[in-house]
Amino acid sequence: MAKKKINVIREEMLQVASNVAQEKNIDQDAVFAAMEQALEKAARVKYGQEIDVRVSIDRSTGDIQLKSYREVVDEIEEEIQAKQILLDDAKQINKNITTGEFIIKDLPPIDLGRVAAQNAKGVIIQKVREADKSNQYEEYKDKVGEIAVGIVKRVEFGNLIIDLGKSEAIIKREELIPREAFKNGDRVRAYIYEVKNDLKGYQVFLSRTHPQFLSKLFFQEVPEIYEGVIVVKSVARDPGSRAKISVFTEDSTIDPVGACVGMRGSRVQAVVNELQGEKIDIVTWSDNQATFLANALAPAEVSKIFLYEEKNKVEVVIPDDQLSLAIGRKGQNVKLASNLTNLEIDILTEDEESERRQLEFKEKSLLLSDLLDVEDVIAQLLVTDGYTSIDSIASETLENIEKIEGFDSDLASEILDRAKNYMKDQEEENLKIIKENIKDENLINLEGMNNNILAELAKAKILTINDFADLATFELLDKDEGILRNLDIDEDIANKMIMKARENWFTEEN
Repeated sequence: MAKKKINVIREEMLQVASNVAQEKNIDQDAVFAAMEQALEKAARVKYGQEIDVRVSIDRSTGDIQLKSYREVVDEIEEEIQAKQILLDDAKQINKNITTGEFIIKDLPPIDLGRVAAQNAKGVIIQKVREADKSNQYEEYKDKVGEIAVGIVKRVEFGNLIIDLGKSEAIIKREELIPREAFKNGDRVRAYIYEVKNDLKGYQVFLSRTHPQFLSKLFFQEVPEIYEGVIVVKSVARDPGSRAKISVFTEDSTIDPVGACVGMRGSRVQAVVNELQGEKIDIVTWSDNQATFLANALAPAEVSKIFLYEEKNKVEVVIPDDQLSLAIGRKGQNVKLASNLTNLEIDILTEDEESERRQLEFKEKSLLLSDLLDVEDVIAQLLVTDGYTSIDSIASETLENIEKIEGFDSDLASEILDRAKNYMKDQEEENLKIIKENIKDENLINLEGMNNNILAELAKAKILTINDFADLATFELLDKDEGILRNLDIDEDIANKMIMKARENWFTEEN
């Protein structure tokens, strides 16, 4: 009778392991491991919690083996003495045994009582649940960046708990589009932006405000994006209000914007409807930053663009009647364009830009007037013709100076002499400053370096090649605070000089 009962138990265990593994999509071995832990817990209730009891279940027959383990030691530890045996005593059982090995003894099968069986069942359920969650974590951690579809299970303090079928996910209140409301049973689409696994277990976090949610919706709606013919380059969103997305294709026969809009706007409208009416601007991406920026500021028209690459900044000149359109409601259009292009954008009207140019013209004219000791009108004529520095005049030929409107040969000769004398005096002053301050030959001999630059660097306490290499281009050329702002230095030349100086760093490292 007992043997028949054991056979029934074996068959039941095999059936349970198979059913649970199939139902929960868990490795059958994980179910058996949970059963073994449950039986070990029950066995310790019978034989004593202090005993090291280990259970193994044969995966094919369902046979259960209970064994007690005692470690062979030279000295018994009182706290765990039931799990240990002295070497001398162990040798009486097995003369070849050594310290660190185990004396293993078979234990008779246990008849699970009602309480023990209930405890064992609890352990199995817990272990299966843990294995199930581990499987779900492994599945969803690889789905970060995808769209999930689920049903609203409940609402907790404004957060949505979403039933994804095999798992649950959460959409926090701040990850919901403003003014949208969901109730239990509603179907919802959202972007998986994080799958976290910590002491509390694993959690899937969804978002409907994430910029990439918009990108993935277009991925679903536009076959050309799905197939990789059109690429989404960047996205910027003001969730629920307005968004900008830049797209690009290398196929000249395809209009990327038109493909995303779809016939009669069908494709973009599907995305708009999902995002609660969020207005979407689709713009063409370009590797030319000025062109891309002009596209990003649409629907406003752009007159001029001044790009400062080192500062990641751009100044945009807009017709006066386009200013409000360029800025947008509460600065929305320019903010989205800035996020889309990853550039800091300053907007000027044509009138403001004209005023600034006039101010710069006046400042340059006054500087030349002061340095050359000439009348304002002469300085203005020089600046108008492109001579904005003493150096640019001193290095010019007499014939070209004479060509300036209103100049005769005597005036041209006088201006040229004064410019050259000023440069001579300046050179002597520069040499004195350099000699007193700069001792680093590497800086002095740097390709592109001259005494004018060295003197300005000395005044700014840039005295070594490493000091110079540590600078950014805008620190040299910024029109308000740049070290070399008073010199006519091309940005590309400044960049090359800094990079050349930095070669010294790599030499030192090697």
